[in-house]
Amino acid sequence: MSGFRSGIVAVVGRPNVGKSTLVNALVGRKVAIVSDKPQTTRRHIRAILTTDEAQIVFTDTPGFHKPKTLLGTRLNNLVRDAVEGVDAVVLVVDAEAGVGRGDAYVHARQVASVAGFKICAVNKVDRLRHHDLVPQLAAVDAIGGFDEIVPISARGGKGVGVLRDLLLAHMPEGPALYPSGEGTDQPLEITLAELVREQALHVTRQEVPHSIAVVLEEIERDGDLTRVHATLVVERDSQKGIVIGKGGETLKSIGTAARKEMEQVLGTRVFLDLRVKVVKEWQRDAKAMDRLGL
Repeated sequence: MSGFRSGIVAVVGRPNVGKSTLVNALVGRKVAIVSDKPQTTRRHIRAILTTDEAQIVFTDTPGFHKPKTLLGTRLNNLVRDAVEGVDAVVLVVDAEAGVGRGDAYVHARQVASVAGFKICAVNKVDRLRHHDLVPQLAAVDAIGGFDEIVPISARGGKGVGVLRDLLLAHMPEGPALYPSGEGTDQPLEITLAELVREQALHVTRQEVPHSIAVVLEEIERDGDLTRVHATLVVERDSQKGIVIGKGGETLKSIGTAARKEMEQVLGTRVFLDLRVKVVKEWQRDAKAMDRLGL
């Protein structure tokens, strides 16, 4: 395909700045799970945008942060791996929370050394008045080193098209990296497990989210019905009680919402069987995290 462009773009930033929401907006479909809890993303999530003229593989990364557990260290290492050899990197900052030293730190550690196109997406501008946005844009400019600075609202869509077009224009010439019909290279088992974890994050209390992992145990297809068996893993018995809820109501709520999402992905009816298991201090246990695929 003469003149076709393709490349890899890493999307990085502090926790909870809207990276996953932005990646979903850029490709026009839900690929990465989203919640308002920091460190929701725990894997390299690759979302694929294909047009007639180009293809971009976006890598959504965990929020770069000061780790307190072995899991946190592993997540930071994922970010370091994700920016190696990319064609462009997008640093997402939160205009509402304010651009500060944390963003400058991520830039210094994960963006400055990238040889490709560097762009800063100043997110959540829809929550600010114009005169409040100006100092945030100035703060980004003071960090320096960006080829472009684009104010956006990942949730509302403002500026997302501009950002997408800039990235498409700066991809090098080359063949498509994935078939045109693919939206992600994430295995189905991981996608379904993440949908369960997303709903668990939405309904559990503040002290539980970081301690939740989900393992997909089995998928059984029977005509237009898919049976999915999954286990939610927590670190303490008290957390197990929170996830299950009084009379099992919390677990039922998680399952109902996750089942609806799964039906959209699978195109079939879904029977979802959820269990809850305690694995003591798994975030600090390398062998436990290996078993959980983290």
